[in-house]
Amino acid sequence: MSVEIEKNGNVWTIINNRSEVRNAVDPKTADGLVAAFEEFEASDARVAVFWGAGGAFCAGWDLNYGAMMSDAERFQTEIVDGLAIPEGAGPAPRGPMGPSRMELNKPVIAAIEGPAVAGGMELALWCDVRVMAETAYLGVYCRRWGIPLIDGGTTRLPRLVGEGKALEIAMTGRKVEAEECYRIGLCEKVVATGKAREAAEEMAREIARFPQDAMLADRRSIIETTGMPVRDALRHEWANGLDAVRTEGAAGAARFAGGAGRHGDFEKI
Repeated sequence: MSVEIEKNGNVWTIINNRSEVRNAVDPKTADGLVAAFEEFEASDARVAVFWGAGGAFCAGWDLNYGAMMSDAERFQTEIVDGLAIPEGAGPAPRGPMGPSRMELNKPVIAAIEGPAVAGGMELALWCDVRVMAETAYLGVYCRRWGIPLIDGGTTRLPRLVGEGKALEIAMTGRKVEAEECYRIGLCEKVVATGKAREAAEEMAREIARFPQDAMLADRRSIIETTGMPVRDALRHEWANGLDAVRTEGAAGAARFAGGAGRHGDFEKI
């Protein structure tokens, strides 16, 4: 199997395991990743970690498969017709890289070792949070082969780093190392080489142990209010948060009043 799931209580680790091609994604792998994340979404698990086996997160779209798209009829059928995003609110087919068009209701943390480049960078940007090994890197390496970003890269990259920096990274196709990624907002944590998965799973367990309704309400509000006018965003945040206050807030306040969690103590909550 090129896609595996390790289930550890509330935290699942979804593994892209095509290490012989640095976890490049072909159609079978794309389908497998979508199925894995659909299973996670439907489960009681709270947080997913997305990791690539063998020291590479993902080297992008499998160009051995891409080379076959020089057949015009096949390109039209498999790519243009098969993966086009329909007008309106109807469901879209999977992206070329698999889950990049999915809108999950639960968080996903990317654990990045080695390259996360081209479509692999787009998969990393799809995740909520990125934990990178100090020797890991991102980059629009498909620049060399005349392949554009068509799996969310041009949408998500500027939202993280701003338009100017996104243009520079996309147009030059250069290597963006972990330290720079952290500095410009392309990743949220840098750890020692070989420790990305461990650190991401530790973060996932921390998120999973909190009251979930409030955490998910905040996650929804941050994602859904991107680009909204402030008044509309405040109204949206209010609506998202009220149910969590009802379901969890009163009980949490009572625990605090009883002495739990004082002075920033997150251990006994």
